Amino acid sequence: MTGADPADGTIERLSGFFERSGPVIVAFSGGVDSSLVAWAANDVLRDDALCVTAVSPSLATDEAADCAALAAEWGLVWQTVETDEMTRAAYRINDTDRCFHCKSALMDQLEPLASARGALVVLGVNVDDLGDHRPGQHAARDRGARFPLVETGFTKDDVRRVSADLGLRTWDKPAAACLASRLPYGTQVTVPLLARLDRAESALRRLGFGQLRVRDYGDTARIELPLDDLAEAVQRREAIVEAISGVGYRYVTLDLEGFRSGNLNGALADGNCVVPAASEANR
Repeated sequence: MTGADPADGTIERLSGFFERSGPVIVAFSGGVDSSLVAWAANDVLRDDALCVTAVSPSLATDEAADCAALAAEWGLVWQTVETDEMTRAAYRINDTDRCFHCKSALMDQLEPLASARGALVVLGVNVDDLGDHRPGQHAARDRGARFPLVETGFTKDDVRRVSADLGLRTWDKPAAACLASRLPYGTQVTVPLLARLDRAESALRRLGFGQLRVRDYGDTARIELPLDDLAEAVQRREAIVEAISGVGYRYVTLDLEGFRSGNLNGALADGNCVVPAASEANR
C-alpha cells in the first residue's frame, strides 16, 4: 500500500486507481466508504469489478438489506459470502485484536475469488481511519489488500462530498460498524448478544433516529445519539425505554457525551481495558 497523497480526493483520482488496477474484488459493506469504492470500481471496470458482502451474525440486518438494494440500484456485479469469525475462539473472546480475526475471516473468503478472477482485493478504508486502533486494516493489508481511498487521498469528508456530487444516496449515510463493536473489550461475543443489539438499534431507527449506537453492558443498554438528538430522546424517553426493554434490556441509559464512533477504544488509552486471559482463546 502506498502512502496517502496530501491532495483532496476526487472522483478522477479514484477512477484513475481502477483504470490502472485491473480486475478487483470490492469488500462491500454498504457503508459510505465501501459504497463509493464499489460505485467507482463498477463505473470503470464493469464486469471486472465483483462486489462482495460478507454475511455473518455481526452484520446488522438493515445493512445486509441495504447492500442488496444498492447493488440492484447501481447494477453492481454482486454476491454474498458467509464468514466464519464466530467459530474462532480468538474472535469470540473479544480482546483488542478482535477486528484482526474478523478481517482474516473475510480475506479467507475473498482470496479464492480474487485468485479465480486474477483480481485485486480492495477495501473502503479512508485516510481518517488510519489514526484509530484498527487491527483489521493490518490483517487485510498484510494479505495483499489495497485501500484505494487512502491511496488517492480521501478523507471521510472527501468521501461524503464526492458521493454527494455523484448523487449517491449513501453520501450522508450514518457511520456503521459491525455489531461486535458495541461490546466492550473482554465481553464474550455471542450470537444472542449480537442479535439483541441488532434488534435494539433497528427499534431506534424505526423511531426515526439515524446515527446511533447501542452499547451493551449486560442488563444495561447505553444509547449514543448525536448531541442534537439528545433533547428529543429525553422527550421521547417512554417510547425509547419501551423499544429497548422490549428486546431484553432491563436498564436503558442515554450517554450524555453523545455519539462517538469507536469510542470504546478509549479504554485502550486510559488503561481500563479488561482483556481475557490468553489461555481463554483455546476454550
